[in-house]
Amino acid sequence: MTKQRIFRAVGLMSGTSMDGVDAAYLETDGHRVLAFGPCRSIPFAPAFRERLRAFIAAVPQPGGDHAEIEHAFTDLNAAAVRAVLGDAAPASKLDLVGFHGQTIWHRPHLGRTWQMGDGARLARDLGVPVCFDFRSADVAAGGQGAPLAPVYHAALAFELPRPAAILNLGGVGNVTWIGDDSVILGFDTGPGNGLLDDWMLTHTGTPMDSDGVASGTGAVAGDVLAALMHHPYFDRLPPKSLDRFAFTLDPLAGLGVADGAATLAAFTAASVNHALRMCPAMPARVLVTGGGRHNPTIMRMLADGIGVDVEPIENIGCDGDHLEAQAFAFMAARAVLGLPISFPSTTGVPKPMPGGRIVKPG
Repeated sequence: MTKQRIFRAVGLMSGTSMDGVDAAYLETDGHRVLAFGPCRSIPFAPAFRERLRAFIAAVPQPGGDHAEIEHAFTDLNAAAVRAVLGDAAPASKLDLVGFHGQTIWHRPHLGRTWQMGDGARLARDLGVPVCFDFRSADVAAGGQGAPLAPVYHAALAFELPRPAAILNLGGVGNVTWIGDDSVILGFDTGPGNGLLDDWMLTHTGTPMDSDGVASGTGAVAGDVLAALMHHPYFDRLPPKSLDRFAFTLDPLAGLGVADGAATLAAFTAASVNHALRMCPAMPARVLVTGGGRHNPTIMRMLADGIGVDVEPIENIGCDGDHLEAQAFAFMAARAVLGLPISFPSTTGVPKPMPGGRIVKPG
Protein backbone atom coordinates (compact mmCIF):
# COMPACT_ATOMS: atom_id res chain seq x y z
CA MET A 1 0.00 0.00 0.00
CA THR A 2 1.43 3.36 -1.07
CA LYS A 3 1.95 5.78 1.78
CA GLN A 4 -0.03 9.00 1.46
CA ARG A 5 2.18 12.03 0.94
CA ILE A 6 1.21 15.10 2.94
CA PHE A 7 2.44 18.50 1.80
CA ARG A 8 2.92 21.45 4.13
CA ALA A 9 2.53 24.30 1.68
CA VAL A 10 2.10 28.06 1.49
CA GLY A 11 0.22 29.54 -1.45
CA LEU A 12 0.82 33.08 -2.70
CA MET A 13 -1.60 35.18 -4.70
CA SER A 14 -1.49 38.72 -6.02
CA GLY A 15 -4.69 39.35 -7.92
CA THR A 16 -5.76 41.70 -10.66
CA SER A 17 -6.91 44.20 -8.04
CA MET A 18 -3.18 44.77 -7.35
CA ASP A 19 -3.70 45.58 -3.67
CA GLY A 20 -1.03 43.29 -2.23
CA VAL A 21 0.08 39.70 -1.66
CA ASP A 22 -2.05 37.09 0.11
CA ALA A 23 -0.29 34.13 1.70
CA ALA A 24 -1.92 31.06 3.21
CA TYR A 25 -0.67 27.83 4.77
CA LEU A 26 -2.43 24.51 4.36
CA GLU A 27 -1.75 20.81 4.51
CA THR A 28 -2.98 18.64 1.67
CA ASP A 29 -2.46 15.36 -0.12
CA GLY A 30 -3.37 16.99 -3.42
CA HIS A 31 -6.92 15.60 -3.25
CA ARG A 32 -8.27 16.96 0.01
CA VAL A 33 -7.50 19.78 2.39
CA LEU A 34 -6.29 18.13 5.58
CA ALA A 35 -5.63 21.25 7.67
CA PHE A 36 -5.76 25.00 7.34
CA GLY A 37 -3.13 27.25 8.88
CA PRO A 38 -2.18 30.90 9.27
CA CYS A 39 -3.01 33.44 6.57
CA ARG A 40 -1.61 36.91 6.00
CA SER A 41 -2.18 39.79 3.60
CA ILE A 42 0.74 42.10 2.89
CA PRO A 43 -0.52 45.28 1.21
CA PHE A 44 1.54 46.96 -1.46
CA ALA A 45 2.88 50.36 -0.49
CA PRO A 46 1.00 53.02 -2.50
CA ALA A 47 4.13 53.91 -4.46
CA PHE A 48 4.76 50.28 -5.46
CA ARG A 49 1.11 49.77 -6.39
CA GLU A 50 1.20 52.77 -8.70
CA ARG A 51 4.49 51.58 -10.15
CA LEU A 52 2.96 48.17 -10.83
CA ARG A 53 -0.16 49.71 -12.36
CA ALA A 54 1.96 51.86 -14.65
CA PHE A 55 4.12 48.89 -15.63
CA ILE A 56 1.06 46.82 -16.60
CA ALA A 57 -0.62 49.73 -18.39
CA ALA A 58 2.48 50.11 -20.58
CA VAL A 59 1.81 46.61 -21.98
CA PRO A 60 5.37 45.32 -21.52
CA GLN A 61 6.69 42.22 -23.23
CA PRO A 62 8.41 39.20 -21.63
CA GLY A 63 12.16 39.39 -21.98
CA GLY A 64 12.17 43.16 -21.73
CA ASP A 65 13.77 45.27 -19.03
CA HIS A 66 11.62 44.32 -16.06
CA ALA A 67 14.09 42.59 -13.74
CA GLU A 68 14.02 45.32 -11.11
CA ILE A 69 10.25 45.37 -10.61
CA GLU A 70 10.07 41.56 -10.85
CA HIS A 71 12.73 41.18 -8.14
CA ALA A 72 10.97 43.71 -5.90
CA PHE A 73 7.66 41.90 -6.38
CA THR A 74 9.24 38.49 -5.71
CA ASP A 75 10.86 39.77 -2.52
CA LEU A 76 7.46 41.00 -1.29
CA ASN A 77 6.16 37.46 -1.78
CA ALA A 78 9.09 36.09 0.25
CA ALA A 79 8.17 38.50 3.03
CA ALA A 80 4.59 37.25 2.92
CA VAL A 81 5.74 33.64 3.39
CA ARG A 82 7.85 34.65 6.38
CA ALA A 83 4.89 36.56 7.84
CA VAL A 84 2.80 33.38 7.71
CA LEU A 85 5.49 31.22 9.30
CA GLY A 86 6.67 33.62 11.95
CA ASP A 87 10.26 33.51 13.14
CA ALA A 88 10.96 29.88 12.25
CA ALA A 89 13.10 29.20 9.19
CA PRO A 90 10.76 28.36 6.27
CA ALA A 91 12.68 25.20 5.36
CA SER A 92 11.95 23.73 8.78
CA LYS A 93 8.20 24.07 8.36
CA LEU A 94 7.50 23.87 4.65
CA ASP A 95 7.65 21.33 1.85
CA LEU A 96 6.51 23.61 -0.94
CA VAL A 97 5.44 27.13 -1.99
CA GLY A 98 2.83 27.77 -4.68
CA PHE A 99 3.69 31.14 -6.27
CA HIS A 100 1.06 32.50 -8.66
CA GLY A 101 2.88 35.71 -9.55
CA GLN A 102 1.33 38.92 -10.85
CA THR A 103 -0.67 38.71 -14.06
CA ILE A 104 0.71 41.30 -16.47
CA TRP A 105 -1.52 40.28 -19.33
CA HIS A 106 -3.63 37.31 -20.29
CA ARG A 107 -4.35 36.68 -23.99
CA PRO A 108 -5.20 33.04 -24.50
CA HIS A 109 -6.64 33.77 -27.96
CA LEU A 110 -3.06 34.59 -28.94
CA GLY A 111 -1.65 31.62 -27.01
CA ARG A 112 0.03 33.92 -24.49
CA THR A 113 -0.20 34.63 -20.78
CA TRP A 114 2.31 36.22 -18.42
CA GLN A 115 2.41 36.00 -14.63
CA MET A 116 5.48 37.93 -13.47
CA GLY A 117 7.56 36.45 -10.66
CA ASP A 118 11.01 34.92 -10.30
CA GLY A 119 10.40 31.40 -8.97
CA ALA A 120 14.11 30.56 -8.76
CA ARG A 121 14.85 33.72 -6.75
CA LEU A 122 12.02 32.91 -4.35
CA ALA A 123 13.22 29.32 -3.89
CA ARG A 124 16.78 30.46 -3.14
CA ASP A 125 15.58 33.10 -0.72
CA LEU A 126 13.29 30.78 1.24
CA GLY A 127 15.25 27.53 0.91
CA VAL A 128 12.05 25.76 -0.19
CA PRO A 129 10.93 24.28 -3.55
CA VAL A 130 8.67 26.67 -5.43
CA CYS A 131 5.98 25.85 -7.98
CA PHE A 132 5.17 28.76 -10.29
CA ASP A 133 3.97 29.57 -13.86
CA PHE A 134 0.70 27.71 -13.40
CA ARG A 135 -1.10 28.94 -16.52
CA SER A 136 1.32 28.68 -19.44
CA ALA A 137 1.02 24.94 -20.11
CA ASP A 138 -2.76 25.16 -20.32
CA VAL A 139 -2.64 28.11 -22.72
CA ALA A 140 0.02 26.43 -24.86
CA ALA A 141 -2.26 23.38 -25.15
CA GLY A 142 -5.15 25.52 -26.38
CA GLY A 143 -6.88 26.27 -23.07
CA GLN A 144 -7.91 29.62 -21.63
CA GLY A 145 -5.44 29.34 -18.74
CA ALA A 146 -8.19 30.47 -16.37
CA PRO A 147 -9.90 30.04 -14.10
CA LEU A 148 -7.70 27.58 -12.21
CA ALA A 149 -9.37 27.71 -8.80
CA PRO A 150 -12.26 25.32 -9.68
CA VAL A 151 -10.20 22.24 -8.81
CA TYR A 152 -9.74 23.67 -5.31
CA HIS A 153 -13.34 24.86 -5.06
CA ALA A 154 -14.52 21.35 -5.82
CA ALA A 155 -12.36 19.99 -3.01
CA LEU A 156 -13.95 22.46 -0.59
CA ALA A 157 -17.51 21.89 -1.74
CA PHE A 158 -17.74 18.10 -1.78
CA GLU A 159 -20.35 18.07 1.02
CA LEU A 160 -22.55 20.88 -0.35
CA PRO A 161 -26.00 20.22 -1.87
CA ARG A 162 -25.73 20.11 -5.66
CA PRO A 163 -25.67 22.02 -7.85
CA ALA A 164 -23.63 24.60 -5.98
CA ALA A 165 -21.61 27.60 -7.10
CA ILE A 166 -18.56 29.36 -5.71
CA LEU A 167 -18.15 32.88 -7.03
CA ASN A 168 -14.85 34.70 -6.76
CA LEU A 169 -15.02 38.48 -7.07
CA GLY A 170 -11.49 39.79 -7.45
CA GLY A 171 -10.47 42.22 -10.16
CA VAL A 172 -12.21 39.84 -12.58
CA GLY A 173 -15.13 37.65 -11.51
CA ASN A 174 -15.14 33.89 -12.00
CA VAL A 175 -17.53 31.14 -11.04
CA THR A 176 -17.20 27.44 -10.33
CA TRP A 177 -20.40 25.46 -10.88
CA ILE A 178 -20.38 22.02 -9.22
CA GLY A 179 -22.96 19.48 -10.29
CA ASP A 180 -23.76 15.89 -9.43
CA ASP A 181 -20.91 13.37 -9.57
CA SER A 182 -18.45 16.24 -8.99
CA VAL A 183 -18.87 17.58 -12.53
CA ILE A 184 -17.37 21.09 -12.53
CA LEU A 185 -17.69 24.01 -14.89
CA GLY A 186 -15.55 27.12 -14.44
CA PHE A 187 -15.27 30.41 -16.30
CA ASP A 188 -14.84 34.15 -15.90
CA THR A 189 -18.13 35.96 -15.43
CA GLY A 190 -17.03 39.52 -16.27
CA PRO A 191 -15.74 42.36 -14.13
CA GLY A 192 -15.37 41.74 -10.41
CA ASN A 193 -14.06 44.74 -8.47
CA GLY A 194 -11.55 45.93 -11.07
CA LEU A 195 -13.65 48.47 -12.94
CA LEU A 196 -15.22 49.82 -9.75
CA ASP A 197 -11.77 50.17 -8.16
CA ASP A 198 -10.53 52.01 -11.25
CA TRP A 199 -13.55 54.33 -11.18
CA MET A 200 -13.07 55.21 -7.52
CA LEU A 201 -9.34 55.76 -7.91
CA THR A 202 -9.84 58.00 -10.95
CA HIS A 203 -12.63 60.10 -9.46
CA THR A 204 -11.88 60.14 -5.73
CA GLY A 205 -8.25 59.08 -5.31
CA THR A 206 -9.31 56.14 -3.12
CA PRO A 207 -8.60 52.62 -4.40
CA MET A 208 -12.03 51.08 -3.78
CA ASP A 209 -15.68 51.67 -2.92
CA SER A 210 -15.26 50.99 0.80
CA ASP A 211 -18.33 49.34 2.35
CA GLY A 212 -20.26 50.01 -0.87
CA VAL A 213 -20.96 53.59 0.22
CA ALA A 214 -20.67 55.24 -3.20
CA SER A 215 -22.44 52.49 -5.12
CA GLY A 216 -25.13 52.29 -2.44
CA THR A 217 -26.04 55.98 -2.74
CA GLY A 218 -25.99 56.27 -6.53
CA ALA A 219 -28.56 55.46 -9.20
CA VAL A 220 -27.92 52.83 -11.86
CA ALA A 221 -27.78 54.30 -15.37
CA GLY A 222 -29.82 51.70 -17.21
CA ASP A 223 -28.73 52.72 -20.69
CA VAL A 224 -25.06 52.56 -19.73
CA LEU A 225 -25.53 49.18 -18.07
CA ALA A 226 -27.23 47.86 -21.22
CA ALA A 227 -24.33 49.12 -23.34
CA LEU A 228 -21.81 47.43 -21.03
CA MET A 229 -23.70 44.13 -21.24
CA HIS A 230 -23.55 44.27 -25.05
CA HIS A 231 -19.85 43.39 -24.93
CA PRO A 232 -19.24 40.36 -27.21
CA TYR A 233 -17.68 38.41 -24.32
CA PHE A 234 -21.14 37.74 -22.93
CA ASP A 235 -22.26 35.98 -26.12
CA ARG A 236 -19.45 33.42 -25.90
CA LEU A 237 -20.20 30.06 -24.35
CA PRO A 238 -18.09 28.82 -21.43
CA PRO A 239 -15.44 27.89 -20.63
CA LYS A 240 -13.94 31.32 -21.30
CA SER A 241 -11.66 33.85 -19.62
CA LEU A 242 -10.97 37.57 -19.55
CA ASP A 243 -8.05 39.94 -19.37
CA ARG A 244 -8.25 42.40 -16.47
CA PHE A 245 -8.49 45.30 -18.94
CA ALA A 246 -11.04 43.80 -21.35
CA PHE A 247 -13.56 46.48 -20.29
CA THR A 248 -13.04 50.24 -20.03
CA LEU A 249 -14.70 53.11 -18.21
CA ASP A 250 -15.45 54.97 -21.45
CA PRO A 251 -19.21 54.19 -21.48
CA LEU A 252 -19.56 55.92 -18.09
CA ALA A 253 -18.31 59.31 -19.27
CA GLY A 254 -20.49 62.05 -17.84
CA LEU A 255 -21.81 60.11 -14.84
CA GLY A 256 -21.25 61.37 -11.31
CA VAL A 257 -19.14 59.43 -8.85
CA ALA A 258 -22.02 57.69 -7.04
CA ASP A 259 -24.05 56.94 -10.17
CA GLY A 260 -20.97 55.54 -11.91
CA ALA A 261 -20.19 53.36 -8.89
CA ALA A 262 -23.78 52.10 -8.71
CA THR A 263 -23.75 51.30 -12.43
CA LEU A 264 -20.49 49.37 -12.15
CA ALA A 265 -21.73 47.40 -9.15
CA ALA A 266 -24.84 46.56 -11.17
CA PHE A 267 -22.60 45.53 -14.09
CA THR A 268 -20.76 43.05 -11.86
CA ALA A 269 -24.05 41.62 -10.59
CA ALA A 270 -25.66 41.47 -14.04
CA SER A 271 -22.66 39.68 -15.54
CA VAL A 272 -22.76 37.07 -12.74
CA ASN A 273 -26.49 36.59 -13.25
CA HIS A 274 -25.92 36.13 -16.98
CA ALA A 275 -23.11 33.65 -16.30
CA LEU A 276 -25.15 31.50 -13.93
CA ARG A 277 -27.89 31.22 -16.53
CA MET A 278 -25.31 29.71 -18.88
CA CYS A 279 -24.73 26.87 -16.40
CA PRO A 280 -26.59 23.54 -16.75
CA ALA A 281 -28.89 24.40 -13.81
CA MET A 282 -29.29 27.26 -11.35
CA PRO A 283 -27.31 26.48 -8.16
CA ALA A 284 -29.05 25.99 -4.85
CA ARG A 285 -26.80 28.63 -3.30
CA VAL A 286 -23.96 30.91 -4.33
CA LEU A 287 -20.98 31.22 -1.99
CA VAL A 288 -18.92 34.36 -2.58
CA THR A 289 -15.20 34.74 -2.02
CA GLY A 290 -12.80 37.56 -2.86
CA GLY A 291 -12.98 41.26 -2.06
CA GLY A 292 -16.38 41.75 -3.70
CA ARG A 293 -18.17 40.04 -0.84
CA HIS A 294 -17.18 42.99 1.37
CA ASN A 295 -19.27 45.36 -0.78
CA PRO A 296 -22.86 45.24 0.54
CA THR A 297 -24.22 46.88 -2.61
CA ILE A 298 -22.80 44.19 -4.87
CA MET A 299 -24.01 41.43 -2.55
CA ARG A 300 -27.53 42.92 -2.45
CA MET A 301 -27.64 43.31 -6.22
CA LEU A 302 -26.46 39.72 -6.66
CA ALA A 303 -29.18 38.35 -4.38
CA ASP A 304 -31.88 40.46 -6.04
CA GLY A 305 -30.85 39.42 -9.54
CA ILE A 306 -30.09 35.74 -9.05
CA GLY A 307 -32.99 34.83 -6.79
CA VAL A 308 -31.15 32.21 -4.69
CA ASP A 309 -29.19 32.49 -1.45
CA VAL A 310 -26.01 34.53 -1.94
CA GLU A 311 -23.68 34.14 1.04
CA PRO A 312 -20.07 34.82 1.99
CA ILE A 313 -18.00 31.64 1.84
CA GLU A 314 -17.27 31.98 5.56
CA ASN A 315 -20.71 30.38 6.03
CA ILE A 316 -19.11 27.00 5.23
CA GLY A 317 -16.02 27.68 7.37
CA CYS A 318 -13.66 29.00 4.70
CA ASP A 319 -11.56 32.17 4.64
CA GLY A 320 -12.75 34.23 1.70
CA ASP A 321 -9.87 36.69 1.88
CA HIS A 322 -7.23 34.00 1.38
CA LEU A 323 -8.99 31.29 -0.56
CA GLU A 324 -7.11 31.97 -3.81
CA ALA A 325 -3.79 31.80 -2.01
CA GLN A 326 -4.86 28.48 -0.50
CA ALA A 327 -5.80 27.30 -3.97
CA PHE A 328 -2.25 27.76 -5.25
CA ALA A 329 -0.83 25.84 -2.30
CA PHE A 330 -3.25 23.03 -3.19
CA MET A 331 -2.37 23.19 -6.90
CA ALA A 332 1.36 23.19 -6.14
CA ALA A 333 0.92 19.85 -4.35
CA ARG A 334 -1.01 18.52 -7.34
CA ALA A 335 1.81 19.69 -9.61
CA VAL A 336 4.37 17.68 -7.65
CA LEU A 337 2.13 14.62 -7.91
CA GLY A 338 1.51 15.14 -11.64
CA LEU A 339 -2.23 15.61 -11.12
CA PRO A 340 -4.28 17.88 -13.39
CA ILE A 341 -5.22 21.40 -12.33
CA SER A 342 -7.25 22.36 -15.42
CA PHE A 343 -9.91 20.51 -17.39
CA PRO A 344 -11.91 20.82 -20.61
CA SER A 345 -14.87 22.11 -18.58
CA THR A 346 -12.89 24.78 -16.72
CA THR A 347 -10.40 26.23 -19.21
CA GLY A 348 -11.39 24.56 -22.46
CA VAL A 349 -8.10 22.67 -22.66
CA PRO A 350 -8.45 19.52 -24.82
CA LYS A 351 -7.73 17.12 -21.96
CA PRO A 352 -7.04 17.35 -18.20
CA MET A 353 -3.72 19.12 -17.77
CA PRO A 354 -1.13 19.36 -15.02
CA GLY A 355 0.46 22.76 -14.66
CA GLY A 356 3.21 24.69 -12.94
CA ARG A 357 7.00 24.54 -13.06
CA ILE A 358 8.93 23.45 -9.98
CA VAL A 359 12.30 24.87 -9.05
CA LYS A 360 14.43 23.78 -6.08
CA PRO A 361 16.54 26.07 -3.89
CA GLY A 362 19.87 25.00 -5.35
